[in-house]
Amino acid sequence: MFSKIKEEGKGQVTQSTGNQRNVLAAGTTIVGEIKSDGDFRIDGTVNGTIQTNGRIVVGKTGKIDGTVKCVNAEVEGNISGNLYVKELLSLKNSAVITGDVVVGKLAIEPGATFDATCKMDSSSTITKNETTKQKREKVS
Repeated sequence: MFSKIKEEGKGQVTQSTGNQRNVLAAGTTIVGEIKSDGDFRIDGTVNGTIQTNGRIVVGKTGKIDGTVKCVNAEVEGNISGNLYVKELLSLKNSAVITGDVVVGKLAIEPGATFDATCKMDSSSTITKNETTKQKREKVS
């Protein structure tokens, strides 16, 4: 699963093996930054940043406190922070989202909690806005 992982610095892991699926099991906590080309399933806790060119699934026991950047996301658990989804964000009835959200498309099942500032935008604009925001933060 993590056959070609290299450590880039304290609290940062990069995975670049392609279309593999990564799983963070319930009871596991990661603090730091995760980058991957593959899909992720989160049933544990992440405090930090997750960035992938794939899909993120947050299970019922999953919790993310930080920034998520992905192509598609399906959420049953909790996300608190900034969420950037290029294509589809799908919230199941047990999902709890708080923070700032930028998505291409949004699907919310009845029962989900969505307490967020939301901007729906095309995938090319999401990348552009995110880059512009990062440049402003570096200047400040």
